Amino acid sequence: MAFLNFIFQPKNELEDGGREAGLPGVQTEEPEETEITCPNCHKSFPASRIDSNMHVCQCGYHFRINGRTRISYIADEGSFNELFADVRSKDPIQFPGYEKKLEATRAASGCEEAVITGTAKINGNDCCVFVMEPFFMMGSMGTAVGEKITSIFEYATEHRLPVIGFTVSGGARMQEGLVSLMQMAKCSGAVKRHSDAGLLYVTVLTDPTTGGVTASFAMEGDIILAEPGATVGFAGARVIEQTTRKVLPKGFQTAEFLMEHGFVDNIAPRRGQKKILQKILEMHREEDRA
Repeated sequence: MAFLNFIFQPKNELEDGGREAGLPGVQTEEPEETEITCPNCHKSFPASRIDSNMHVCQCGYHFRINGRTRISYIADEGSFNELFADVRSKDPIQFPGYEKKLEATRAASGCEEAVITGTAKINGNDCCVFVMEPFFMMGSMGTAVGEKITSIFEYATEHRLPVIGFTVSGGARMQEGLVSLMQMAKCSGAVKRHSDAGLLYVTVLTDPTTGGVTASFAMEGDIILAEPGATVGFAGARVIEQTTRKVLPKGFQTAEFLMEHGFVDNIAPRRGQKKILQKILEMHREEDRA
């Protein structure tokens, strides 16, 4: 991926004088450690070090992560139960080469679709979750994504559960045309019915959250959180500048800029997200409000 710069650096020095214990004259070869260069501070670190820190650099830069890794960070161990896993994109408008692209994307990403939906516990608090997948066509919203998100909201409404949603998307999927754009209204309708039932919806905006996803369910949460430095917007900054012929403010479309202007409630670093979500869920438990 463009945001990761993989550098393979063999270690030149061998431990124990270059001899394996008990086998004189036999040199050991340690496995080469993959290093990752942070695009923010430009320092390189062993991949294992980044992995162990929830894919966050020491400078605070948040690397993109796949959906199942994110679920493992916020859901109690063994509590996630996937729902609607069989819903997959097809080719509603027979877009040239789309079916092959879907097959190739599934093989390369190991994902069936651009969103994962299900139920989970967050430090003991029951909820529904959806997590968008940046490595499946950059989380683009097609009919399957819209169907799965609508379905999880309908399930949450029926079972009176809050919804926690992690968004990442380049917007509506052009290969599905207007059928893709219709998912904005479809998802928004499900969010409204969930809200009318008096239930909680929390969104966590991650990098990037753009296009039709931003213009619909991403910004419809009762509480809107965002990861540090996440790009959040509808049209791209360059498109806006070319259209308005104005220079945009510094930091435009970052999570921090949106918080400053009232579009985001708080910035939630990855390492603290589970605790923050726990507190929000506990504050809004139905039994405590009854």
